[in-house]
Order: sequence, then C-alpha cells, then structure tokens
Amino acid sequence: MRRFVLGVFTQPEACVEAARQLHAQGVPGLDAYSPYPLHGIDEALELPPSKVPLVALVGGLFGVIGGYTMQWWMNGVDYPINVGNRPPHGFWTNIPITFECGILLAVLSIFFSSIFGFFQLPRTYHPVFESEQFRTASLDRFWISVETEDESKVEGLREQLRAVGAKRIHTVLEAT
Repeated sequence: MRRFVLGVFTQPEACVEAARQLHAQGVPGLDAYSPYPLHGIDEALELPPSKVPLVALVGGLFGVIGGYTMQWWMNGVDYPINVGNRPPHGFWTNIPITFECGILLAVLSIFFSSIFGFFQLPRTYHPVFESEQFRTASLDRFWISVETEDESKVEGLREQLRAVGAKRIHTVLEAT
C-alpha cells in the first residue's frame, strides 16, 4: 500500500528550498503542488528537461514532408493540369500548404503526446487528491509530497519534513 507524506508550506520560497534540501538528502518520490508555477521548483526536484520541443520538431518535419509530398503527387503525377503553360509541379507554389501542414502536425503531435504520453491523462484518481486538507494546494498553500511503500519510513519522512520547515504534516494512504 502506497503512503504519501505531505508537508504544507505558506511561502513559495520555503517550498522550493525544502524541495532542494530533501532532494539533496536523497529522499525518493518527491513531488510538489502549488496554486501557480513556482520558479526554481523543477531545478530543486532535478526534473529532466522537457521532451515537448523534440516532439514538435518531429511532428513539424513529418507535416512538411507529408504536405510537400501530397502536393507533388497530386499536382505533378496523379492529376497534372496545364494551367497557363506552367510546369505541373512548381516548388514555390507549394510552400504555403507545406508550411501549414508542418504547423498543423507539430501542434497536433504536441497536444496528443502531452495529453496521453506526458500527462498520462485521463488520470481519474490520485490518492493525494482525496485528502480534504489538500484542497488548499489550489488556493494559497504549497505542498511537498513524498511517496513511500514502507510503513516504517513514514515517521522518518515526517521528521524530515518538519526539519525543512513544513507548517503541517499529513499522511494519506492509498485506498485499495
């Protein structure tokens, strides 16, 4: 059974510093919750860099290649039409649609990879969200959670959170 030890902080700087100290102490399973983005929390938790730019680049390149290939095939091979005695395929006439296809696939790849890959949505349940005290995470408090499966470590984690300045400490058990 998973347990989540939660510490409440009233100031954003205190939350970031506590996350930095806990990570430096080697505490595994750290996560932070706040009503707005906290500057420096990703460095404090040493989160890996985002993969979203790479996904956008790959999606955009596929869109550009697909859009240009589609136009080349339709205008130059499949159904060439002689308009004003121009060649059936012209590079410069295909740039707008190629650009639009690149943007479209980049945006769609970001959207779908973020929703289903990075965020793992639809996530309908997380044990921390069942706590009534945790509702302040979306209002005015800053929370750090530590996940553990070992019941004997809970008291030590509570002491570590107190030592880094948590105002209140709360433990949530995952209901099975």
